[in-house]
Amino acid sequence: MDDFFDHKRVLVTGGTGSIGKEIAAQLLKHNVQAVRVLSNDENSLFNMRMDYQDDRLRFLLGDVRDYERMKMASREIDIVYHTAALKHVPIGEYNPFELVQTNVVGTQNVVSAALEEGVDRFLLISSDKAVNPTSTLGASKLLCEKLVVSAAAYRGYRKTRFASMRFGNVLDSRGSVLEIFRRQMERLEPLTVTDPHMTRFAFAASQAVDFILRATAMTQGGEIFIPKMQALHVIDLAQAMIEALSPVLDLDPKQLGIQTTKVRPGEKIHEELMTSAEAQRAVELEDMYVVLPETLETGGYEGKHPPAVSEYSSGTATPMSKSQIVDLLQRINALSTKGRQ
Repeated sequence: MDDFFDHKRVLVTGGTGSIGKEIAAQLLKHNVQAVRVLSNDENSLFNMRMDYQDDRLRFLLGDVRDYERMKMASREIDIVYHTAALKHVPIGEYNPFELVQTNVVGTQNVVSAALEEGVDRFLLISSDKAVNPTSTLGASKLLCEKLVVSAAAYRGYRKTRFASMRFGNVLDSRGSVLEIFRRQMERLEPLTVTDPHMTRFAFAASQAVDFILRATAMTQGGEIFIPKMQALHVIDLAQAMIEALSPVLDLDPKQLGIQTTKVRPGEKIHEELMTSAEAQRAVELEDMYVVLPETLETGGYEGKHPPAVSEYSSGTATPMSKSQIVDLLQRINALSTKGRQ
């Protein structure tokens, strides 16, 4: 993969978000020709421009809801990373029309623009919430995946290879539970956990992007790539935050506690990354699963074995220990004085 990105021109939608920024940062370590960062957040574009002094970066103001803008942004592009999305479950439950416009119609616009402009590869950043969805957000992400797989089938003579990458929780993303926990600690409020049994898949943005770049190089078209992720109990994460961050913030851990609230609209107790039906048409690699499309002949995976698991749920995965959680918090700079920047 070392030279795969040489001289490539890349578009990152939602490029000022946590994953988008990390994609751009890692691409700049390669010999790329240009990285177009597209966002509808003018202030975030300005801040990112100040943070990254690299002539290969291009900052585009636009919205994935605008098809004509997507066509312009995709012109002469080799690779599209589609990270733009609305992602908060409770907000999505009360604003479903907006969620559909950005996540579903927006994805259709980016897919159509990629086909029209002859993009070589397209990777959608999806979510475990797309698996057996119980929320509007999950349903919208499932539709996004279906659009991408369908595009791989109906591209016809066009060369674009379409694929998806499905993740669990990226803990150092904006609006993550870590930000909520930290604010609660600073206010000497109890850390709120919706259910003591709740589990989630979790890792860092840098880990996520490692998988994203590798999947880009290996895709044949139509796959859903699923990294092998560790799971954690959310209540263990809260306890680890209290124990590890209290000395940094000069707080007495005894002043802090954990309060159980209730599951919010659309939330699950456990998340899934792969269903039993998907496992039947998946192959297992060393550190990821690859769900192959039903309607396409996808070469390049001959001789690969089916998964050793019949499904992939955070409720049945081996949970992280407290020390592993602390190591992850240190990796993502969650235990510093200022926290994530």
